[in-house]
Amino acid sequence: MKLYIIAGEASGDLHASNLVKQIRLINPQVQFRGFGGDLMQNQGVHLTKHYSETAFMGFFEVLTHLNKIMGFIELCKKDIISWKPDALILVDYPGFNLRIAEFAKNMGLKVFYYISPQVWAWKASRVNKIKKYVDRMFVILPFEKSFYGKWGHEVEFVGHPLLDALSGFESNKNQGAKDDEQIVALLPGSRRQEIKKVLPVMTSVIKDFPGYRFIVAGVGSVEKQVYQSIIQKSRCEIIFNDTYSLLATAMAAIVTSGTATLETALFNVPEVVCYKANPVSVFLARKMVSIKYISLVNLIADKEVVKELIQHQANYENIKFELKRLLEDNNYRNRILSDYEMLKNKLGGMGASQKTAAAILEMLQN
Repeated sequence: MKLYIIAGEASGDLHASNLVKQIRLINPQVQFRGFGGDLMQNQGVHLTKHYSETAFMGFFEVLTHLNKIMGFIELCKKDIISWKPDALILVDYPGFNLRIAEFAKNMGLKVFYYISPQVWAWKASRVNKIKKYVDRMFVILPFEKSFYGKWGHEVEFVGHPLLDALSGFESNKNQGAKDDEQIVALLPGSRRQEIKKVLPVMTSVIKDFPGYRFIVAGVGSVEKQVYQSIIQKSRCEIIFNDTYSLLATAMAAIVTSGTATLETALFNVPEVVCYKANPVSVFLARKMVSIKYISLVNLIADKEVVKELIQHQANYENIKFELKRLLEDNNYRNRILSDYEMLKNKLGGMGASQKTAAAILEMLQN
């Protein structure tokens, strides 16, 4: 059996790699090919393109790279035609993946979608496209099943795969933290554009917290010099591809919106969320998006669990103020930690990748 799988960023790479692992545990003979990252490659997926080349953040950035993106879509289509897979597995990454879903369905391929696009936030009309071109959607957020139900579309809630990823994690404590040392984690995202936007303001507060050790969670798909050019002489360190070990030792975190906000919460690390992007992208997003929050933590909880600093609000003074609260106000910290427990209960049980793998293989055998 041959399965073509597509993920377009770091979180997709993580979840796709775990799904591939679970499929192979059930059927070791399955072959994989597609677009993704190092974690997928480590599970034996033959990569046509690495997500470091295909990930673009924001409306403006997508528009300015449109020719390149369309080229990647055409490359993907040709690769699918050439390789002749039995089915297609799509992981989030909607702008790219929904185009490929239509193409693959018209070819007569089975199409599975793992981790729904955020159609509940914007472009709800995409549900019609999903109903038409996707054979089975596997959702990971508890409110998504009822959302799709309102559109007359049955989807399968499998729980959040981060619960599995974290359950198998064992910290090697390679940060070398001493018992009396207090670490602040900086998680600036996985794309060059967002790192260049948000990391400078994250590091601007370091001088105000002399008793703490600041460590940036770097990703291997972004060159070390990108981080170093921003950090320069600030009292800050970088670790690469070991975010979970960092979070396991951190007292607080400054995090760019995305999957990392939920990962940080699942490690019980109080956080402040910062988001900065191209002003045109943010303007357009605010006109089109119909949600109250940008972080997964607050979205799932349906209330403000952690503070969100967006665009001009993500500045030196505000980050300094919020970080001081996270580090020194025990009542504030305890309130966040209590809300984290409620959040975990909402996420469902473990086994998302295993459930999805079993369902996909069962559908392909029928």
